[in-house]
Amino acid sequence: MQAPLLIELLTEELPPKSLKLLGETFADQLVSAIIKHRLSDRVPQKQAFATPRRLAVLIPEVEEKAADSQHSVDGPVASNAGAVDGFAKKHKLPPEALLRRPSDKGEIVVANFTLPGVRLDAVLAGIVEQALKKLPVPKLMRWGSGDAQFVRPVHGLVMLHGDRLVPGRVLGVESGRTTRGHRFLGAGKITLERADEYEDRLASEGNVIADFAKRRDAIEQALQAEAARRDASLGDYRDLLDEVAALVEQPSVYAGAFDSAFLEVPPECLILTMRQNQKYFPLFDAQARLLPQFLIVSNMQVADPRHIVAGNERVVRPRLDDARFFYDQDRRTRLEARVPLLAKMVYHNKLGTQLERVERIQLLAGEIARRLAANAQLAERAAWLAKADLLTGMVGEFPELQGIMGRYYALHDGEPPEVADAIRGHYLPRFAGDALPQGPVACAVALADKLDALAGLFGIGQQPTGDKDPFGLRRAALGIIRIVVEGSIALPVDALVEAAFEGFDKNIGDARTDLETFIFERARGYLLEQGYTANEVEAVLCLRPVRIDLLPRMLEAVHQFSSLPEAASLAAANKRIANILRQAQAKGESYIGADASVLSEPAERTLQRALRDAVASAGPLFESGAFAAYLKTFASLKQPVDAFFDTVMVMVEDKKLRENRLALLADLRQAMNRVADISKLAA
Repeated sequence: MQAPLLIELLTEELPPKSLKLLGETFADQLVSAIIKHRLSDRVPQKQAFATPRRLAVLIPEVEEKAADSQHSVDGPVASNAGAVDGFAKKHKLPPEALLRRPSDKGEIVVANFTLPGVRLDAVLAGIVEQALKKLPVPKLMRWGSGDAQFVRPVHGLVMLHGDRLVPGRVLGVESGRTTRGHRFLGAGKITLERADEYEDRLASEGNVIADFAKRRDAIEQALQAEAARRDASLGDYRDLLDEVAALVEQPSVYAGAFDSAFLEVPPECLILTMRQNQKYFPLFDAQARLLPQFLIVSNMQVADPRHIVAGNERVVRPRLDDARFFYDQDRRTRLEARVPLLAKMVYHNKLGTQLERVERIQLLAGEIARRLAANAQLAERAAWLAKADLLTGMVGEFPELQGIMGRYYALHDGEPPEVADAIRGHYLPRFAGDALPQGPVACAVALADKLDALAGLFGIGQQPTGDKDPFGLRRAALGIIRIVVEGSIALPVDALVEAAFEGFDKNIGDARTDLETFIFERARGYLLEQGYTANEVEAVLCLRPVRIDLLPRMLEAVHQFSSLPEAASLAAANKRIANILRQAQAKGESYIGADASVLSEPAERTLQRALRDAVASAGPLFESGAFAAYLKTFASLKQPVDAFFDTVMVMVEDKKLRENRLALLADLRQAMNRVADISKLAA
């Protein structure tokens, strides 16, 4: 019999930041196990439910008993009577019931038997237990006198198949039909008759929106409506939305306010205080300026919310007072006075203190700025002050504000705007899609900061391994790529890496090659995300171009070349040339520039002239960065290249002729592949 299957686990308040993932994973694990036990003949559509006090899953069309299955097992050769008897006993069959069939070993016996399908009642409790063990829970709890462990104490279990209770015990709790509604607004107990009435009964009697996504959408719509009523906007609120949806079962949105005098504090401080500590949604005007208003998502739906609003306003005031206190106190000490105290803050036990790191970054930022023809003094000043806000009260309370507060304090101290902006910008980009530092001074400091981290940690053997990257080095390398590429910064990557390692005075290992390779690997992923094919990216990156700012132009040139009718033939010829030269080198062949007096075949002389003409036309195009036009110039070589391979034998016995033909091919390959290795485009 097929029927919907409902499993619900009632708990104490679950961790809000992981509730959505817990609900989705629980559902996925249960469905996987149902399929594994053949209790459903297809991948069933499931509905996952997750609220602060429950995880639940509804799976339609689950069998009460899996179908029996037929199995066949090969046994020993039929002539071995003792082995045949043992095989028959093992499979609980009389020897005469065994079938026979020919095989490579001779005639063997075969056991055919039927395995009865499992009953849902017999396996469901175990399925649920195993699914719970596979949830992404970092720390388990024990409660009461039992041995059960889960992320939070469990107080109820529902397991219904259609209208039938499935008996079982999970985490020390017996299954039943009773669920619970909202802690204050719904029925304390709701006895379910059928599995498929779960969501509707919880909504109507329990005042609970059980579906996480529906609850999240309801909150978002209410927030947007309330903000619109106030001619305001919500800013960047989506991360907080998931967390708030995990804190309520029946959401209501109310508006609160705070004293506008607090707006003298940098808005980032107030926003972070409200969002992170209080889970409020700050409001902004049409110019994206913070308003002295915020929205509250409450778990209480009341006709008169004044006491809820007043309570939240009363709670937020001391939090904002703390932010104002830190801001006022921090400004009493100049950033430059804090820098020497960084000598007491360890950066890494093998790489010294934060002050030693600042000294390295300062020198490196100045060198990069000079290469960029930027103001090196401003870059060095910004680098010197960049980490000073780590010692401020505000950053101590909110580490997310490092750099941001440094900019405010630098401006208060009278530092040049370029210095202040570089202090904030040197952490950018912090994540994929984040903004980049603006201006050459900020870029110089940001590059120096990331290069110092990469060089130092690579130098002491702390490269990322597998999916582990505790120091965020992949993010730092990608940041360098984005700053250089998207900012069109003409700095060779090998020179940047070299300068970064020089700052350590040989106190670390020489990992320059490893670091360059690491940066190129990050560039590979970055370029693939831009929509280029793997072959196109490999064609460019295999040449290890040190000017990574030119990578997009090179790739676009390769992309355009690939669309030419001559591209496939020239790519295949390039691949053939590469193989010939590789084999010749393996045999110890040496060759120099082709000598026109030795090359006598019409096809090879034609190719030599065509190559000379193409190089003369293409050379200036390459130097000017017109890479697409450069590659297109060599499309004219298709016919002479094809004719050469049709009529000329390269590896002839005449040594001088052979070497000069190899040299011609080497010249051809070198000329065509200055932008990319065209052979990588061959299928």
